[in-house]
Amino acid sequence: MAGNTIDTSVDCGARARLLTLATRAAVMTAVLLVGLKLATWWFTGSVSLLASLVDSLMDVAASGINLLAVRWALAPPDDEHRFGHGKAESLAGLAQAAAIAGSAAFVLLHAAERLANPRPLDHVGAGIVVMVLSIIATALLVGLQRHVIRRTGSVAIRADSLHYVSDLLTNAGVLLALALALAGWPWADAVIGLVIGAYVLWCALRIGHQAVQTLMDRELPPKEQQRILALAQADPEVLGARDLRTRQAGAVRFVQLQLELDGGLPLARAHEIATRVAAAIEADYPGADVGLHLAPVARAAGEAESR
Repeated sequence: MAGNTIDTSVDCGARARLLTLATRAAVMTAVLLVGLKLATWWFTGSVSLLASLVDSLMDVAASGINLLAVRWALAPPDDEHRFGHGKAESLAGLAQAAAIAGSAAFVLLHAAERLANPRPLDHVGAGIVVMVLSIIATALLVGLQRHVIRRTGSVAIRADSLHYVSDLLTNAGVLLALALALAGWPWADAVIGLVIGAYVLWCALRIGHQAVQTLMDRELPPKEQQRILALAQADPEVLGARDLRTRQAGAVRFVQLQLELDGGLPLARAHEIATRVAAAIEADYPGADVGLHLAPVARAAGEAESR
């Protein structure tokens, strides 16, 4: 996915620990918020709070999917999955998008019905307290997720974090709706519920698009492609590099590249150069799967002396 960056100092073991921590924290936070919002919606009847409750229910499902997907993605390659299981993260992102879109549709329908048939809210003060607690808990989780994304570049955690960022805005909107209802404007609850539903739907489309791009083997960002070519061409015995093809699955970048070497080199020497180039790329992109094809070319007259 374009824009993914990974802290190259993180080894596989540290990455696994960070991903496990982030997914477990997300599940626990979502379950806590569902309990709080369910009880408060029961007493207030707020449609915007219902929207936030449904969103949190989707959080439980999505974060649970993430927990399973990350475990699957971290599994090493096997005989049936020689390229590993990294795309499980993108499948989780796609599943999240579908779940979020469903919750958004439910919220929009309920908010439209409440707008047509408004009624006053009860126990608004309790709802305000719960939403403040929800904002604090969600903000702490998003902070943890962003730390993990910077260290791992995980697609699944990125999708989950995008959802929880939308939750922050959703919770803020609910807080505003309850405050306006307390001030005597109960219609604001339904209006803000519609806005929240529309925003959540947009987030679902964005998450789905990102997941599909990875599943469709989208090329790495141009900046990374240029860096890979520069690393290959930096070797003094490489005459050229072309036909670069890249993709990413989970944290693993797959790189295929054709190296142009002096056609007069012995096979053992050519293999040594290729091994050196692959090591240089892997040093910048730990865990990368680098495949090099060697193409013999004739050097221009006088080039050998200049080198």
